[in-house]
Amino acid sequence: MNLQTNSLGFNKKPSETTVVVAMSGGVDSSTVAGMMKQEGYKVIGITLKLYNDGKEVAASKQCCSGQDIMDAKRVAHKLDIEHKILYYQDKFKQGVIDNFVDSYLKGETPIPCVQCNQTVKFKDLFEFSKDLNADALITGHYVKSLTENNLTNMYRAIDENRDQSYFLFNTTREQLNYIRFPLGGLIKDKTREIAKNLNLNVADKPDSQDICFVPNGDYASVIKKFKPESYKKGNIKNLDGKVVGVHDGIVNFTIGQRKGIKISNEEPFYVIKIDANKNEIFIGPKEELSKTSINLRDLNLLVEREEFSENILVKVRSTGKLLDAKIHIQNENSANVDLLNPEYGISPGQACVFYKKDQFGHKVLGGGWIKD
Repeated sequence: MNLQTNSLGFNKKPSETTVVVAMSGGVDSSTVAGMMKQEGYKVIGITLKLYNDGKEVAASKQCCSGQDIMDAKRVAHKLDIEHKILYYQDKFKQGVIDNFVDSYLKGETPIPCVQCNQTVKFKDLFEFSKDLNADALITGHYVKSLTENNLTNMYRAIDENRDQSYFLFNTTREQLNYIRFPLGGLIKDKTREIAKNLNLNVADKPDSQDICFVPNGDYASVIKKFKPESYKKGNIKNLDGKVVGVHDGIVNFTIGQRKGIKISNEEPFYVIKIDANKNEIFIGPKEELSKTSINLRDLNLLVEREEFSENILVKVRSTGKLLDAKIHIQNENSANVDLLNPEYGISPGQACVFYKKDQFGHKVLGGGWIKD
């Protein structure tokens, strides 16, 4: 006789189920820890020290700051759960910051939050949780996961304004079967309400807005710090190849950018192409940004190829809408995406994430990195 499946999909009592909760010090992960404790699970809170911010201030709008670590410790104490801090600064520098800088130097527009999830959070923390013999790793991400017969699928969150599935497309099948996302079925206001009912000190804490290692969104200053030699002047050309200006470094530009070009014209100019090898920027009118075909590299597929036959939707930027598309998988590493309607400003270095709607919502099928 099987026990009734608990809320995490395991056929045993919560009191016999050990979970690791990734606690960033924000309201979301703190609430998840409280929910797990309240349901009777054995909870171990883990907070990651990822970088040396040098300004441990309460007003920081960045995640994973020194203040956040203190907040996580206070929440763990309030909930009476075990709490550990893992010092992953070196791993984070190698897996996230270096990749971020190198990507900009290639003329790409990187997404460090995907790299962070792919490396330190869902790889190193995943392995650490396994070493603790935990049954699951729990996070405060806003994605929905459904587990049946030990197989977990990922879906967009109910609160589409908070949905973070785009940033988690590179989660492996093994990781997805082990990780749980309890907030996927909640709206943010409900999360804060739960935090207040648990009397957590972070219930009204503002959400982090900046990339943790990029102060005030000034990514150029980060690149200058780690690769000062990258600021090389180069030509700005029109689409006919004529030199029309000079730039101070390609790291200051991204595909689709309009501001900062500093070349006057009746019709606004946009950055159409970046040639990192020649250190050149190509500019033109907005219509030249229109694309209906995208080539992808480094695919991560979470379902069998048969599911890509029809009714596929894709997202080509974190803040973008779902687009109708057809996926042509070339091999395990590459694919071509045909958009049914033109999209503007698609940039190499961003992700293209695949979705398909079923009776449970928009299922994440995987995705890949935009090559061109």
